[in-house]
Amino acid sequence: MELPQNRRQVLIFEPSVDGHHIGWLRITTEDLLGAGHSLTLAVDTRAKAMERIAGQMADLLSRVKVISALPAAGDRTKVTSAARVAACLKESGAAIVFLANFNDLASDTLRRAALGRMPDAALRGRLGGIYFRPLFLNASILSFNQTLKKIGFRRLLSGGWLNPLLMIDPLLCDIAQKKYPHAPIYLLADPYPEHFLAERAAARRQFNLPDDRFVFLFYGGGYKRKGLHLAVEAMLQLPTSTKAFLLCAGQQPQNNQLQRDLETLRSQGRAEIVNRYISAQEEKQVFAACDAVLLPYIRHPVGSGVLSRAAGAGKPVIASDEYFLGHVVRHYGMGLLFPSGQVPELQNAIVRAASAGAEELSRWRTGAHAFAKTCSREVVRSVLVTAVESTLQTLNLPHEIQPK
Repeated sequence: MELPQNRRQVLIFEPSVDGHHIGWLRITTEDLLGAGHSLTLAVDTRAKAMERIAGQMADLLSRVKVISALPAAGDRTKVTSAARVAACLKESGAAIVFLANFNDLASDTLRRAALGRMPDAALRGRLGGIYFRPLFLNASILSFNQTLKKIGFRRLLSGGWLNPLLMIDPLLCDIAQKKYPHAPIYLLADPYPEHFLAERAAARRQFNLPDDRFVFLFYGGGYKRKGLHLAVEAMLQLPTSTKAFLLCAGQQPQNNQLQRDLETLRSQGRAEIVNRYISAQEEKQVFAACDAVLLPYIRHPVGSGVLSRAAGAGKPVIASDEYFLGHVVRHYGMGLLFPSGQVPELQNAIVRAASAGAEELSRWRTGAHAFAKTCSREVVRSVLVTAVESTLQTLNLPHEIQPK
């Protein structure tokens, strides 16, 4: 592939609008534009998807070129395939392509590489992104699928295909950096948005929350692995006179039992449910409105944007005591932990937090502020821009990396 004339032009590929995808699309777009790069975004350009994208980054869309990440009618190429990424890179004329969520491409691409089927040559040394869950790096027992991924990952890295690769999980990133010390692998924190503070009283009025209750926020989709059902069950078992109040904010999946239980709490005056997509401005408000944030995740082996947002808002948390969540909450003393999946212990933590004195609450908030310093937008911007600019400087240089 001939190097485009504009060496500072970057294609950001992000076909999904679910969960944290738009948030990371905004982060990468905002930071690379700020560093002077010319950007093309390959996204889902259908009306509903663009409405959601505009909801979080309307101020940026006028400053970028937008193309469709989805294949044209009749094109059977998978949207999450390396072939589709290569096609978008060619269409954009960019120097490199950066995936705001490399996971979408990783599984298929790594397995194919393990079998000797490498991506389009145009992507070599120009394919990078944020890899959230390379769990095969430290799995004690590898499944056949994980074995293929591990082999493919080694082949792609040693052949110089992946450039740059940013990882959110510090443990997995450390393993990868030690295994491939010369590879362009960077640790990237999961950040909270800038200017993330808002006025508490106004935020409570906006969401019809009582002033005299201790409000626990559950933010995001209530999928089973996120443990919303555990929080609801714990709340239902508390006396109706309890000081604890649940604010559930975010588009919820279809779950009739969970919806009935949430409605029971709402009818008792113990919950408020905002069951829809939350805009960037509303996100700031829901965190300002709460007193603490719930993260009752189940078997959650990676970091959490909700944890970072809680820290950015200066809010204590109640979290499952597992992996990264448990490590951060314990290390910074930013709240309470409970054994993952255990409703009685979660209930006890809710009661304790809701009745905590000023000194204990202050100590938890101090811990939240301390963790916030490690995952600010300033920290993330520095790493992201450095990684991309280093990649642009090494284009067309032969580069093979051998593992230790």
